[in-house]
Amino acid sequence: MKTLMPSIDPLRLSVFILLILPVLALFGFGLLWLWQNDTLQYWLIAMVGCGGLGYSLQQWLVRRERKLLTEAVTEPNPEWPPSAEVVWQKVEALAETCNPEDWPLEEGTWMLALGQKTLETVAHCYHPNEDNPLLELTVPHTLFIIERASRDLRRDVAEKIPFSNRLTIGDLFRIQRWKAKAEKIVNIYRVGSIIINPVNALLSEAWRHLRERSFDQARNELHSWFLRAYICKVGYYAIDLYSGRLPLDDVEPTLSPTSSSKADISQAEEATKVDAKEPLRILVLGRTNTGKSSLINALFGELTTAADVLPNTTQSLKPFVLSREGLTQALIFDSPGCDSSFFDEKQMLVAAENVDLILWISPANRPDRQIERDFLDALRVVQNAQVDRHPPPLLVIASFIDQLRPVNEWHPPYDLTDRLNIKAVNIHAAVRAIATDLAVSVERVIPVSLSKGKIYNVDDTLWSAILDHQDEALRVRLIRCLDARKRAEDWVMLRRQMVGAGRFLRDLPEILGRRSGR
Repeated sequence: MKTLMPSIDPLRLSVFILLILPVLALFGFGLLWLWQNDTLQYWLIAMVGCGGLGYSLQQWLVRRERKLLTEAVTEPNPEWPPSAEVVWQKVEALAETCNPEDWPLEEGTWMLALGQKTLETVAHCYHPNEDNPLLELTVPHTLFIIERASRDLRRDVAEKIPFSNRLTIGDLFRIQRWKAKAEKIVNIYRVGSIIINPVNALLSEAWRHLRERSFDQARNELHSWFLRAYICKVGYYAIDLYSGRLPLDDVEPTLSPTSSSKADISQAEEATKVDAKEPLRILVLGRTNTGKSSLINALFGELTTAADVLPNTTQSLKPFVLSREGLTQALIFDSPGCDSSFFDEKQMLVAAENVDLILWISPANRPDRQIERDFLDALRVVQNAQVDRHPPPLLVIASFIDQLRPVNEWHPPYDLTDRLNIKAVNIHAAVRAIATDLAVSVERVIPVSLSKGKIYNVDDTLWSAILDHQDEALRVRLIRCLDARKRAEDWVMLRRQMVGAGRFLRDLPEILGRRSGR
């Protein structure tokens, strides 16, 4: 008491006592009346019951708020390259080990310091040999990361935290400043209540302890969530940046075709029907005379290539515009056979890097598939070396299933699980053999017939498989467009900077002249 009294105005204390004394007296006389009528124990039971119910309700509110905060967690971007998974794990580890006591929100330096620590965590993963990897970050991109992270965090706080749109920073500081004074007044009240009514004071102290425990728990959880959310937001956009996925503008990268797609569209038939957006790029590969051109015909439902005129007419990549319900408009490329003299392996590997879906055709009636396996292995080596990109999905089409034994039998549809049908058994065996020889999963091998008058399993199973992998292909397209946008953005920014610097140097004498004339 001696440490509290000198800091309290005696007049204010007198006013407080005069105001609270009638209430305390009424409370004391009420307890006396309950005791005289032998009903005090019922009041105590009711008080404990109400306190327990209130505490339970408060715990439920804490759990509800915890659920709201959990729903606002930042998830990793599924469009990130595989190399970003390890980086994101380190960002999450930093967020989980962040101690709220080390980062008090009332101190204004926490945001910059914690953001810098998060950026350093991400930067060290992408530049492990640099002493200060943060120096590899450009100033515009640094500001862009802070802008994006702050925008997302503002939205989460506004939607998940009650009354966050009413409280100001000044309110928080004023609450913190008056907290100590309020605690002193409450301590005086607690001492007085112990003197006047020790039983009630004991119960009140127990209830206050439970209430403060719940409040502190909710406050600490909110504080921890806020720090974790901030770290994850900054880490999210830092990974976007260091992996080359964060252009400086907000324009959707697929809204306009890339330079390579523009060139291919100009060579494609019916180019006037192409949308303004970037199309999906589908590459059809395989050996000579396996049905590549026939497959494109079947997908279109009409004669589009020279397959019916002359075999092996494709001498280079030939684009066609594929528009069909359910599929994002695409450019589908016919290619020379991988065993023909027109096939350039390096050119095809480069082409495969610039597509979003690969259709590989393998004849079911030919067991010699070593040349196919050699090219697919070379393709996998190139794809595995690109840790900053996801490889495009690969579907294998087993063609010529109508020529499997018995050759003269053709009564589709075939149930590949039917062990009593010899044709179905042979188709099933061919599918498994192709999957083994080409090192792909059986689920990605689709048996079809492309022979004239025997088109089978294209519009149902194959088309369904293409649509099932469309989302994966769209993610590949997005990363491809971001890479193209990044390369174009670097040249555009350099050109703008050079033009701006030239104008500044041109106007420099005039600027200096005006300053010297003042």
